[in-house]
Amino acid sequence: MSPDDSPDAPAFDFTVDLSAHEMLRRTHVVAAVGPDWDPAAALRGEEEARALLYSGLDAEQQRIYDELVAAGVLPAGPGDAAA
Repeated sequence: MSPDDSPDAPAFDFTVDLSAHEMLRRTHVVAAVGPDWDPAAALRGEEEARALLYSGLDAEQQRIYDELVAAGVLPAGPGDAAA
């Protein structure tokens, strides 16, 4: 008796192909960001925001930040010793 012949085995093969849904989702995302979206500029903006967020830390904050980067909780950024 194979595992598929057990009384608890489903009577049908249940599979779902989400490929069409994923293509529709991507189409909606591209339409939502619009034709003027510049991914390189968006990434630069995110990097600038991250640099600003973690700038001006006092010694204790910097120590905790460095520990979080070393532990992999926060990603290392430009200028980080762990980068």
